Amino acid sequence: MKKSIILTALAALMALPGFAQTNFRSISYDEAIAAAKAENKLVFMDFYTDWCGPCKMMMREVFPQKSVGDYMNSKFVCIKLNAEKEGKELAALYKVKAYPTFIAIDADKNVVMTKVGGGTAQAFINEIDRLIDSNKSPERLKARYESGERTPDLIS
Repeated sequence: MKKSIILTALAALMALPGFAQTNFRSISYDEAIAAAKAENKLVFMDFYTDWCGPCKMMMREVFPQKSVGDYMNSKFVCIKLNAEKEGKELAALYKVKAYPTFIAIDADKNVVMTKVGGGTAQAFINEIDRLIDSNKSPERLKARYESGERTPDLIS
């Protein structure tokens, strides 16, 4: 009796990190577009291959982290596409040449950002955030600095 209670509690605790991870939905490209439109989000596409080491590292070490999941799930409808299998046509359409490649599009299928390669969790979030926010582009940040803005947020 005690063993089953302990095992059940342990299983429940081990399942908790799964709730925090990035929610890659098992839906088609068109369904992702429709969901993004309905949820007022962007579509985030993770183009990977079965043999790609950095792709596996991102899935194992970055996407399961709570901070990454919280960020990604709040802004994107996320889908994974194997660029050599079911995602082959979309990889060609979006001119994916290296793996992993991450592409975000709006509900009208316009590319908002493209990022090639992995990274640590916080660096990944920072780069994605910078790429999808035109106010955080290097050119815009430089213009703000040159116009006299010296806030700690801008400088960092």
